[in-house]
Amino acid sequence: MFDPDVRISTARLTLRPFRPEDAPRIRKIVASGARFLPPGAPVKTGGVDHWLRHGVHELRRSGQGIHLAMTDAEGLIVGAISLFKTSWSTGTTEVGYGVHPLYRGRGFATEAVRGLTKWAFETVGLRRIELTANLDNLASLAVARKAGFTWEGVIRDGVLDDDGTHDLVVFGLLRTDSPAPGPMLPKDDLLTPRLRLRPQEPRDAPYLAATGADPVTQEFTGVPRGYTEEHARAYIAHAERQRIRGLGIAWTAEELTTGRYAVNVDLRDLDWHNRTAEVGYMTAPWARGNGYAAEAVRAIARWLFDRHGFARLQLRAATVNTASQRVAEKAGFVREGIARSSLAGEDLIVYSLIPSDLA
Repeated sequence: MFDPDVRISTARLTLRPFRPEDAPRIRKIVASGARFLPPGAPVKTGGVDHWLRHGVHELRRSGQGIHLAMTDAEGLIVGAISLFKTSWSTGTTEVGYGVHPLYRGRGFATEAVRGLTKWAFETVGLRRIELTANLDNLASLAVARKAGFTWEGVIRDGVLDDDGTHDLVVFGLLRTDSPAPGPMLPKDDLLTPRLRLRPQEPRDAPYLAATGADPVTQEFTGVPRGYTEEHARAYIAHAERQRIRGLGIAWTAEELTTGRYAVNVDLRDLDWHNRTAEVGYMTAPWARGNGYAAEAVRAIARWLFDRHGFARLQLRAATVNTASQRVAEKAGFVREGIARSSLAGEDLIVYSLIPSDLA
C-alpha cells in the first residue's frame, strides 16, 4: 500500500495527497473548466467535497496507485500527478500527470515526474515505471524525455479521445536507469551575415508546403508527391519528435532584413557515440540563387562541431541535382563517392564535412 501521508519535496514543488481543505481551490479549478485533475475528478463544484474526502483516495485504498497534488512554494495547487496500474508482485506502475493551463511551460511536470519516480524507486521499492503519451502531444513527449524515460514503441490508434483515435507512445523507466535524460540537441537560434536560423514553428507550414510542392523540389528530392500543408505540418511535428528522441533537429532560415522564409535545414540520423550526422535542406523557390542554403548549412555545421563535439557531417545529393551539389561545395563539403540506388533506385553523391574543413 502507498503511504497516505506521503510528502515529496522537489526544488519548487511539494507533492502531497489531496485533502478536504483544498476545496476552495478545487472549486475554482472545476468552475474554470481547466482540465488537469486526476480521472474521476468532479465536473461540477457540488461534487468537490465528496471527491476530496472519498473519491480521490479510492485508488490508494485499492492498493493500485495514488493521486497527489502538485503545490508550489506558496502552497497553491498547480497540477496533479498519479501512480496507477501498480502491480506489487512485478514491481511495476504507470505515471500520469496534469498541469494547470496557467502554469504550463515552467517545467513543473518534468520536476514532479522526476520527484515521484525517484520516490517510487527508492522508498516504495518499485522497479519499472511506464508513461504513455499521444504521439501528437509534443509537450508530454518532451516531459518524458527530460524525466529520463526511454521511448520504447508506438501503439497505433492506441487511444480514443473526443477528436478521434491517436497513436500512443510507450515510455519506460527502470530503477537501474540513469536519472539523466539522453543527449538531445537544443533549439538554438543561429545567425549568419544574411540569415536567422530558428526552430521550426507551425506558421512555417504554408511556406514549407509551397517549397515541397515546387516542381524542382519534387524532381530532385524524396518528399511526398503532391506536397500539401498537411504534409508540412506532419513533417514539422515529426522533426520535433526526432529532436526529443535525440535523433535530429530542424531549422527555418529567414532573411535577416525582411524576415522572409528562405530555407528549411534539418539534421538527421544523429549517432551520439561516433558523433556523426547527416544534413538535408530545401530552398524556397523565391529564395534560390542567393547562396542561402550553403550559408545556413555551414553555420549549422560549425555549431554542431564547435558546441556539440560532432566529428562528421554527411550530405547526399542526386547525381542530376547540380544545384544541390553546388550547395555542398560552397559549404565546404568534400565529395567522397557515389552511393548507388540510394533514393528510389537513384544514385546519390556522398559528401562529407569534418571540423578541419572549416578551419
